[in-house]
Amino acid sequence: MYDETAFPLVESVIEGYNGTIFAYGQTGCGKTHTMLGQPDNPGIIPGCFKHIFSFIDGNTSDMKFLVRCSYLEIYNEDIHDLLVDNGRGQAAKLDLKEDPNKGVFVKDLNCIIVKSIPEIEKAMNFGTNNRKTAETQMNATSSRSHSIFTIYIETGE
Repeated sequence: MYDETAFPLVESVIEGYNGTIFAYGQTGCGKTHTMLGQPDNPGIIPGCFKHIFSFIDGNTSDMKFLVRCSYLEIYNEDIHDLLVDNGRGQAAKLDLKEDPNKGVFVKDLNCIIVKSIPEIEKAMNFGTNNRKTAETQMNATSSRSHSIFTIYIETGE
């Protein structure tokens, strides 16, 4: 699945283009399994981590890399930063803004530096554990929100 769908996109991102992988579907149709996978059968997101950091680790040029990530949740039309723990398990509501130079962005969304696969996995797992879930008739741990995990790759010489 990864080689057919995500590999060419991640290659383009490494070359400097923007890319998005979007999972959409009915509760229980396999979005989480496809994106996250299992320890013995990793999904698309762990595949992206491996692809990105394998490229960086194998790069022999003078190029330097900065990899950051953010993770947000949209729940009941409110935006929350999943990488923030304010001690109550609920991050403050964030605002969606627009700037003529930056475009649309989420004000005060944390973007953390990650230097390895274990670090980015730790951030993703932390955020995933902060997501809203509740039982539905279709799924015992259905997410009650939409989430966006973003990886930013900057390069320089």
